Amino acid sequence: MRQLLFFSNNKNKIIEIKKIFDKFNLELLSLNDLKISEEPEESGQTFEENAKIKSDYGFNKTGIPCFADDSGICIESLNWKPGVLSKRFLNSFKSNEACFESIIKSVKMKSKQNAYFKTSISLTVKDNQSVIFNGKIDGKISEQAKGRFGFGYDPIFISKNYNKTLAELPTKEKNEISHRSIAVTKLINFLSN
Repeated sequence: MRQLLFFSNNKNKIIEIKKIFDKFNLELLSLNDLKISEEPEESGQTFEENAKIKSDYGFNKTGIPCFADDSGICIESLNWKPGVLSKRFLNSFKSNEACFESIIKSVKMKSKQNAYFKTSISLTVKDNQSVIFNGKIDGKISEQAKGRFGFGYDPIFISKNYNKTLAELPTKEKNEISHRSIAVTKLINFLSN
């Protein structure tokens, strides 16, 4: 397997994944490279189900071994939501900042700061045959949004044993600890064996 399709149109995610994959002798393609713009509906109830929907779709459409991820944040003060609806939740506010303010307010009101990020990656290499890899990092919601790196909820998430948000960490450092890099490393180890 010399070519691998990463089923994503998210520019930030693609850059992050390509950096992690740099050391490997694999041509990593994105949907953009193949001029694919349509995506299946993510109707799964879990990160694993949504990742599998996308990796199966990519493989069936191109015949190229395909992996896809589904990631999100789970916040204790929101009853461990938004979870699989993280992107929709963020987009339901007029700006990311408005969303962050709402979350921080909820955390302060309920005095529950805990949160975690989770990524599930599904790799499809044959029809209806996929392997799932999970990555998770525990942490807490910061008292204010900080940092200009990263994307999504990174400005309000502080990983355990750190005192900076993910958005305050340079990409290289974030890639050493992030939920996505944990799952991607498991995928790479699987592909290397």
